[in-house]
Amino acid sequence: MYKNLFFAIALMASTTIGAQQPEKDSIKTKQLGEITVVANANKFKIDKSQSVAKLPLLDLENPQVYNSISEVVLKEQVVTELVGALKNATGITRLWESTGRPSDGAEYYSMRGFNLQPTIVNGVASLTNGTLDLADVESIEVIKGPSGTLYGGNLIYYGGLINVNTKKPFESFGGEIGYITGSYGLNRITADVNTPLSKQASFRLNAAYQYQNTFQDAGFSKSFFIAPSLKFKASDDLTFLVNTEYKAGEKANAPMIFFQRTVPVLFSSTDLFENNYKKSYTSNQLTIKNPTFSMQSQALYKISPSWTSQTIVSSSNTKTDGYYQYLWDAYNGSDFYRYISKQNSSTNTIDIQQNFNADLWLGKIRNRVLVGGDYLQKEVLLNNSPWVGDGIVSLSEQTDSGVLTTEGVDDLLAAAGASDASGATVKIWSGYFSDVVNITRNFSALLGLRVDSYTADASEVKGQTTLSEKLGVVYQPVLDKISLFANYMNGFQNLDPVGVYNTSKELVGMQILKPEKANQFEVGVKSNLYQDRISFTASYYEIRVRNKAMSASDELNTVQAGKVRSKGVEFSLIASPFNGMNLIAGYSYNDNKVTKDDASSDYIGLRTEESGPANLFNFWASYKADKGALRGFTFGFGGNSASKYNTLNRISTNKFTLPGYTILDGLVSYSGDKYTLSLKADNLANKKYFGGWSTVTPQKLRTISLAMNYKF
Repeated sequence: MYKNLFFAIALMASTTIGAQQPEKDSIKTKQLGEITVVANANKFKIDKSQSVAKLPLLDLENPQVYNSISEVVLKEQVVTELVGALKNATGITRLWESTGRPSDGAEYYSMRGFNLQPTIVNGVASLTNGTLDLADVESIEVIKGPSGTLYGGNLIYYGGLINVNTKKPFESFGGEIGYITGSYGLNRITADVNTPLSKQASFRLNAAYQYQNTFQDAGFSKSFFIAPSLKFKASDDLTFLVNTEYKAGEKANAPMIFFQRTVPVLFSSTDLFENNYKKSYTSNQLTIKNPTFSMQSQALYKISPSWTSQTIVSSSNTKTDGYYQYLWDAYNGSDFYRYISKQNSSTNTIDIQQNFNADLWLGKIRNRVLVGGDYLQKEVLLNNSPWVGDGIVSLSEQTDSGVLTTEGVDDLLAAAGASDASGATVKIWSGYFSDVVNITRNFSALLGLRVDSYTADASEVKGQTTLSEKLGVVYQPVLDKISLFANYMNGFQNLDPVGVYNTSKELVGMQILKPEKANQFEVGVKSNLYQDRISFTASYYEIRVRNKAMSASDELNTVQAGKVRSKGVEFSLIASPFNGMNLIAGYSYNDNKVTKDDASSDYIGLRTEESGPANLFNFWASYKADKGALRGFTFGFGGNSASKYNTLNRISTNKFTLPGYTILDGLVSYSGDKYTLSLKADNLANKKYFGGWSTVTPQKLRTISLAMNYKF
């Protein structure tokens, strides 16, 4: 069926074969590593991306679906966290807040039925165990589908990925300072200063400090962030970019509430959790620190009018230092055991990447080519204390018998014994190739292939070589206005070895896992209409994953016989229907199901717990008056809606459903020539709602923010 659909699109395009080709000298090679924001009435729209395909393609030319969130949106909405920024992307929702724990302490999101974390900055690896600061963000790209051909098997997720593009120095002096204050003790100070150092060099510094308590009875987060960057133009053809980021973050997290996973759940509603909505069951002494450092150096070289080169050397280090705790269902319908450990770990990455881009003509056929290679090394070092029990939390009585001081917890941990030190290093060598072939001006095909060679220093791990392929076609019945597209994309994940346990729960060996593999097929339409004021995308996708590793019914062992099918539709709109009015809207529906599993399966026929709500809707509209008494004022209103979903959904446990919700936000701001004052309200109705992934976690109540920005 899929081949027939590809053939049908190609057949429609064949009528244009032989149409007039664009003049070769009218095609200008675009410099690598840049994102071009075209000035037009649609101020939320970013027309072109280098990162999504690692080629400079317009949205209408790209057979892949993605959402770009610009700095303009982030500033208008007074966004201070990544989760607030991603409310503007279609079909993505947060499952877990950042835990700060080792290896995977960043936030978890769900998209197209699969979990994902932010792992990529400027197109290369940049890992964190904490949260991202938005002070240095130029744009955020939410790229849909398993992009294995471009990002490999250690960074991609099957539903898509998040790429953050940072700010770059420019050639004139200027900047902006900002201050935000608001609910729960929010105080955030930001600075963005750019200055030329010489005719060839420019320097830019972004920095931020933020402190905020939580809406609960204990808990806080504070961070300091600084990001110096340098641009040096050695010649007309050679430019160097260096971007450095350092964030020192510390927070006291409320422990996540986990359900039992091997016996039927005893809770039938969220009533008990709503009664404890403002109870954190922690103290501000039990904190976890997540310092993160990253540096990216790029050399951009114009080899010839047709060829350009991009060389990237990137390194990052993220640490976990402090107390991580969670609550585990005691299985009596009220009580939860607390388990706590003192974490001491670090993750180090080195990424070296070389890309060559070409814009070539072979006869009358235009080829935009990418040839690249990548070396990624990831080292994880763990030196964590043993886990110890620390009291019982009763939700019905709202009592806590645990020790919530650093001295008391340290005494418990000292009695448990010495820390358990371990580590592992993963090395991945990759080569990849892509070619966008313009058969006519209206019809193009994208071909991509990647080979990954994966090794690890653990004795149980054997080297694995994996291929990933991509095919996309685009037909524009109305050039630069409407495109019909289809894609077949592949992605994979190399998995670490897992323990094998006997019936006495004793470790008896290690199990080597095959790479999981995902294939996506997608068809849809993109449009850019009404003098570029209306940008609309609609698509249908189907993703199939095989070799899926899933927990056995004993929750200790892993089985790898799973297959998951995830399909759905997405609609995205960015529009400026008239001067001053701008809006973003999106709707997604996802149908997700485990279609095959091991004989001891706990999931067969069910929607996976990582898939989140089946229905998601996002909307934001703002109007800025340019005349009359309200000139300079901007009024904004929007919201996000999600259907109910099963945070626990297994045959042995039955299900626990988190209710659907609709959250509304509002804004009023005033802008002068150099300053802006904004008043923002998030969760206007002060609604209680929950997130989770086999957990239940209260989300933020109403938050009022007052922002002041001054440009110079």
